[in-house]
Amino acid sequence: MPYEIDEFKKIGLGLIGFGVFFTFFGVVLFFDKGLLALGNVLWLVGLAVLIGWRSTLKLFSSSSNYKGSVSFILGLFFLFVRWPVLGIILEVYGCSIIFRGFGPSIKVFVFQIPVVG
Repeated sequence: MPYEIDEFKKIGLGLIGFGVFFTFFGVVLFFDKGLLALGNVLWLVGLAVLIGWRSTLKLFSSSSNYKGSVSFILGLFFLFVRWPVLGIILEVYGCSIIFRGFGPSIKVFVFQIPVVG
């Protein structure tokens, strides 16, 4: 197998999955502040465990991702001070700016899936 997933990566993927689930569930329940905050914390910790703490810091502190990082952290702040709609909007914008460079890699991965590709 060309790419092995060790235990830390499995834990990171699980945390990201729970983070996405709690965030989605928080939006469905009319922007429940507790679930949204829990989902964001789980997503951030899962990302850090999956790609490493140093790589996560490098991703968020890169000069090309500065605009996205500031808007994501500002959105997280707005979630914690109980303005969930503005916080989610800023976080979605920030994530789209931060992860825009991963598009070609995601496209290659999706086309390697037997049913989709």
